[in-house]
Amino acid sequence: MNVFITGASGFIGGSVAVRFIAEGYRVRGLVRSAEQAERVAALGITPVLGTLDDAGILAREAKLADAVINAASSDHLFAVQTLLDALAGSDKAFIHTSGSSVIGDDARGEWASEQIFDERTPYTPVPEKAARAAPDKLILDVAGRGVRSIILCNSMIYGNGLGASMHSVQIPPLVAQARRSGVVRFVGKGVNIWSNVHIEDVTELYLLALRHGSAGAMYFVENGEASYAQIGAAIARRLGLGEAQSWPLQDAINEWGFGHAVYSFGSNSRVSAARARNELRWQPRHASVLEWLENDMRLD
Repeated sequence: MNVFITGASGFIGGSVAVRFIAEGYRVRGLVRSAEQAERVAALGITPVLGTLDDAGILAREAKLADAVINAASSDHLFAVQTLLDALAGSDKAFIHTSGSSVIGDDARGEWASEQIFDERTPYTPVPEKAARAAPDKLILDVAGRGVRSIILCNSMIYGNGLGASMHSVQIPPLVAQARRSGVVRFVGKGVNIWSNVHIEDVTELYLLALRHGSAGAMYFVENGEASYAQIGAAIARRLGLGEAQSWPLQDAINEWGFGHAVYSFGSNSRVSAARARNELRWQPRHASVLEWLENDMRLD
């Protein structure tokens, strides 16, 4: 089977591509530069130079492929629309990578939410996440147009990448700040909670979704949860630093930017992957981000 993957040089897309190649799939991957093309080619991915704004390239690759996985931007409505239009009427699979910050709140680290979302839970995204919700709705609605469209809504992903990019988007910035300053920091009180999942378990779910996922289905992706105070404490132990400390929101914004500080690090995002376990028989193997941080996180 031929699979076209956007974001093939990235953390998620590259890891999924490498896992698929190991299963015997032929993978073509969208990359933005010759340097990225060289890196993914070394992993067995056939590089396709282009961007999410190149409608002709996206449409061509979607029509050539037996399945398409969008693992680049979760918010790029034009790219999603272009790929779906090219796939319409083909009954091919389209798997879109979303993120659970779409149901994130504005806790700013000050409180832990008791709300755990599943795929049936109604929600209204905060204005800053409206761009993520729009492609999700489009993908779910297109199932009636002859596309087996599926959304995997990942929570915080941890672990070492399997492809050209080793690092995810949440834990590495916390570690980098701690190593520069000598102090691990979390936003506000750090009591806000995020569901999390290991990258190797994520790639297994992409395989299962391609093989067995239902048209118009959305699956949350998680296998555990932790507060940012707990995550900070585990990072501090791994780095041999003192106790993790609270950081005023504005200082966090100055370091990471508003979006990261408020929504990646300051919000609650608690979800349940019961549907993925029940429908797709997904059985994740990695159960604790805190254990990984203390024992397996690379320090190079």
